[in-house]
Amino acid sequence: MIRTNNVSIDKMAVHMVGNKSADDVLGLSRNLLVAEDGIRELLSNYFCASFKFEEYFSLYHESDLRYNEVYGFVSDIFEDDRRLMEESANLARHLYEKSCHPNIKAGEFYVVLFRGFAYGEEEINAVGLFKSENKDTFLKVYPNNEDNFNIESEKGININKLDKGCLIFNIDKSNGYVVAVVDNTNKGEDAKYWIEDFLHVRPRRDEYYNTHNVLALCKNFVTKELPQQFEVQKADQADLLNRSVQFFKEKDSFDMEEFANEVFAQPEVIDSFNRYKQDYEQDRNLEIADSFTISESAVKKQARAFKSVIKLDRNFHIYVHGNRELIEQGEDEKGKFYKVYYQEEN
Repeated sequence: MIRTNNVSIDKMAVHMVGNKSADDVLGLSRNLLVAEDGIRELLSNYFCASFKFEEYFSLYHESDLRYNEVYGFVSDIFEDDRRLMEESANLARHLYEKSCHPNIKAGEFYVVLFRGFAYGEEEINAVGLFKSENKDTFLKVYPNNEDNFNIESEKGININKLDKGCLIFNIDKSNGYVVAVVDNTNKGEDAKYWIEDFLHVRPRRDEYYNTHNVLALCKNFVTKELPQQFEVQKADQADLLNRSVQFFKEKDSFDMEEFANEVFAQPEVIDSFNRYKQDYEQDRNLEIADSFTISESAVKKQARAFKSVIKLDRNFHIYVHGNRELIEQGEDEKGKFYKVYYQEEN
């Protein structure tokens, strides 16, 4: 969707944002950051390389989008890039106010205006927000005369490891822009401050969103709901998971009715799936479309979680990848068993 071939940094500012609850400093610079072309190229790669550009988000607010602080400050930059310094300070203040969890580390906060992103045939600009929290130790070796060397250690930023990042593309302003997000540092409650508290984003309802949610819906239905409603063997569950993923891999577009008929086949199972879909959407506050273009990247990512495995005590695991007719279940005087048919042993 978005390409980075000709991206360059136009303007950038950097501030120091600490942990407010620990009485850390908020250090605001007064001027834009000046860097030579070689450093700008390194920084551009550092800022952008960690983004996969598969899942996108939008800035939002429960009451009105205008009340999302990041949306307001970034919109001002898009309208007049001469305001980047001023609005970068406002963004730093906003981040500082949200940096209250005890695990949040102080770090440099960058606000960057990029040119040259490609969106289809259109060239667009973007505002990037980045925070570097972790410092690595680097060794510096240098000669002190013709026969000897000195070695020193320094703390610095590893340009191959972006801690936190956000790219806000100047597209679809009325719906909160198109946003890409990275957070490689925090887990658990303290991770919420970047994505939820500071940026306040939610997934865009695009093909990735719809593909991801339908596959998650299907997995939950087959593994959790279906055994409660029907007498179903583990091999049948594995077969349904395989058929679900295969449907998405073979099709370019998705239709809910076609999917249910092709994968679940039996009318009573289809009815159960449709009822479960309604409850699933309501419980998770989701809206799953009945038809959409399938996202190949979402299928690839979700398919990893569709592990069609039958676990037998602690002795064996049977991985079911294909034809359900080649596996049979039974019981004799020795106990329960599975019979598997095959042509070649590899």
